[in-house]
Amino acid sequence: MIKRYEKVIKNAKKFSLKKKRVLIPLLILVFILVSIAGLYIFLLSDLPSPTKLGANTGSYSSKIYDRNGEHLYTIYADRNQTFVPLKDIPEDMQHASIAIEDKDFYRHGAIDIRGITRALYSIIVHDELQGGSTLTQQLVKNSLLSPERTIDRKVKEVILSFATEALYPKDKILEMYLNQVPYGGTSYGVEAAAQTFFGKSVSKVSLAEAAFIAAMPESPSVLSPYGSRPELGKKRQEETLRRMQEQGYITKKEYDDAFSQKLEFQKISNPIKAPHFVFYLKDLLVKKYGEKVVTQGGLEIQTSLDMEIQEYAEASVSAILDDVKGYRVGNGGALITNPATGEVLAMVGGKDYFGEAEPEGCIPGYNCVFEPNVNVTLSKLQPGSSIKPINYAIGLMNGYTAATPFIDAAVCFPNPGQKPYCPKNYDNRFHGIVSMRQALANSYNIPAVQMLKINGVKQMVEIGNSMGLRSLTDPSRYGLALTLGGGEVTMTEMATAFGTLANQGYRVDLQPILKITNREGKVLEEYKPPDSPIFGKKIIPSEVAFIISDILSDNNARTPAFGPNSALRIPGKHVSVKTGTTNDYRDNWTIGYTPSYLVAVWVGNNDHSAMSGIVSGVTGAAPIWNNLMNHLLEGKNPEIPQKPPNVYGKYVCSSTGIEPREGQGCNTRFEYFVRGTESKSSVTIKKEKVFIDKTTGEQAKPGQTENVEEQEHDVITDSIGNKYCISCAQPGQPTTSPPEGQ
Repeated sequence: MIKRYEKVIKNAKKFSLKKKRVLIPLLILVFILVSIAGLYIFLLSDLPSPTKLGANTGSYSSKIYDRNGEHLYTIYADRNQTFVPLKDIPEDMQHASIAIEDKDFYRHGAIDIRGITRALYSIIVHDELQGGSTLTQQLVKNSLLSPERTIDRKVKEVILSFATEALYPKDKILEMYLNQVPYGGTSYGVEAAAQTFFGKSVSKVSLAEAAFIAAMPESPSVLSPYGSRPELGKKRQEETLRRMQEQGYITKKEYDDAFSQKLEFQKISNPIKAPHFVFYLKDLLVKKYGEKVVTQGGLEIQTSLDMEIQEYAEASVSAILDDVKGYRVGNGGALITNPATGEVLAMVGGKDYFGEAEPEGCIPGYNCVFEPNVNVTLSKLQPGSSIKPINYAIGLMNGYTAATPFIDAAVCFPNPGQKPYCPKNYDNRFHGIVSMRQALANSYNIPAVQMLKINGVKQMVEIGNSMGLRSLTDPSRYGLALTLGGGEVTMTEMATAFGTLANQGYRVDLQPILKITNREGKVLEEYKPPDSPIFGKKIIPSEVAFIISDILSDNNARTPAFGPNSALRIPGKHVSVKTGTTNDYRDNWTIGYTPSYLVAVWVGNNDHSAMSGIVSGVTGAAPIWNNLMNHLLEGKNPEIPQKPPNVYGKYVCSSTGIEPREGQGCNTRFEYFVRGTESKSSVTIKKEKVFIDKTTGEQAKPGQTENVEEQEHDVITDSIGNKYCISCAQPGQPTTSPPEGQ
């Protein structure tokens, strides 16, 4: 009985083991099948067929309007696309595309492991974005898939790329790529690109033109010759030619000839208003939504632009620039914003977007340079003295006052490894003791450099950057000339920084877009400024912004340099304004604002060549600025900035910046102070012995030994240690040399 029981148990164990051996593989098979089904459902069920690569996909035009609904530009939805067999596409065109996009195209499969590795290495090690996609992947991505950057989209791209490589030979894939990839706007394929850019068939393009076309697919909107940065397309073309030579497609001579060939682009045919603004806006949209969504997504874009203001600004810039051609002025631009909301009301990126380039000779004997497609409001330029208000604002933040005296006289600052830095004033004169108000209002250079010496370059870069001057980066790149415009910035950045002053210290970034809807009517974004007149990020104290704005609106204070009726004065209105001219006369600015309008104007040459020395703070950009600001304020009541409660005014001695002592006679003037700083003084005044010229009664010149006598006088010592006699017959010469290092 026991043996029989043991036998039953033994047989049961054998059956259980056999059952496990069958069940486990079955479970594994079921798991694999379920995984495949899941993969198919989530990734492959809607996978398009590679056989559809030749078919066109539906697209919709996007339209751009101004704030009042006036049509500015249509980004056509229909593709401009013509099929050309590979045999009819020049070899230069084929080789250029392979050289710049996928040099190992004929040696790898659907994906390029080495290319992906190089791209990852560049991103991780050098923090440089570099593509690793093959031509096959780019073809699949642009023709069969949506533009979003997701993992499942990338998986689909790889799968379809392998399928495409299995279905088609390499030559056919290259042919489809050259006929279907977008080259900008509505141009798809090399034939449409050749017709759009050069007005000729692809079969007739030169090596230089082929290299330019091949360069475009990387970023058609940014590299476009019709966009806001046409120089980027040229740089990419030069890179394509370099790679073609390195890879053996062209000789050194062919490279040199193509590199030096000037590209003649066909005029854009799509009707457009405010072109510099439109392409600036398009670049912003492409960065945010992608090329395909912008050019084919059927977007309705309402911008902040006011076409009435835009047209007036365009006409003013063009007309006044014609009047100053004789001063070697080739181009100019203007930007008008509402500083309280950041809305861009007008953007004139040049005197005539559709005009002829003037590489030289606006007028016989003069060198004026004008490039119509370059948007000067986005170009990095030296701001000249227009940047000084930021420097003085920092001085106020550091406890100095609008009454602080500065000694405007000859002074040199050590410059390690170079000659000492000896700034000069625009009028080549010295003005003795001047207050901060007088120094800023009249744009005297020497006090501004002294102010920066006190503040420090590092603080000016940091505060300037936080106010919107994002092009100012490493403080070690700049010296004391930074306050005179020694660092390059853009007009859009300057508008943001000056807008911070107009907004009582709050930075409001530029807002060119009011509303975007897609073709289904869904609102993708909408800008609605808060009801409060002041919002944004607080950067500087309101008291500081108020005092700087008050100085810039003080026509009496700036009269010694500009006269009582200069182009900076808007009769009956309260407007803050600052000019700026670089020492080499390459850039000339005027920027001014009220709480509701900000106008920035620049004139110069696109190649940064010098204008005539006659172009000054009131003869270059200022007449354009005056014309625009007068137009904006016509019929409107003056806007007086609200004085913060922590600001109060009192009378002080003009020469010292402090209240007159009892019984002391001095010329007084009214000045604003921030509470807590009025008792601070950056100067000391005491009796000291001074050498006087006995003939003139003036302070003796440095080194003078004859006909002098020592007398006791009131001597002022300024904030950086310079001493000046203030009771001599004609004060202004230093009693001692500037201290070492100052």
